[in-house]
Amino acid sequence: MATIDQQFVEYIVKTLVNNPDKVEVERKIDEKGVLLSLKVSPEDVGRVIGKRGATAQSIRTLLRALGTKNDARYNLKIVNTDGFEGGEAPEKPAEEAKEEAEEAAENSELAEKTRAELADLDDLDI
Repeated sequence: MATIDQQFVEYIVKTLVNNPDKVEVERKIDEKGVLLSLKVSPEDVGRVIGKRGATAQSIRTLLRALGTKNDARYNLKIVNTDGFEGGEAPEKPAEEAKEEAEEAAENSELAEKTRAELADLDDLDI
């Protein structure tokens, strides 16, 4: 059974991605605290990380707040599932990049909805 911290991360990430059924959160406890490893579809990694890492940082901030309430220290690791090990990223064709930019603009409505849902989470007794 998933713990409250796993459910929390899953809920947030599933609202952001195109493939919510491929979201997995694994939990490990070590000397540094609780490590949550997040796996998403390779096409959704950019959505979870966000521009300049802003989305990932926001999720980590929310986890810190949850950790304060639960007296735990949380770390979030976004696991690379596309087989890319580093070095230079393969370039995307300009047309594909343009389509992604248009899709991101369309998703601003989704972002507003997600912000409203996150505001509602303040009411949850976790």
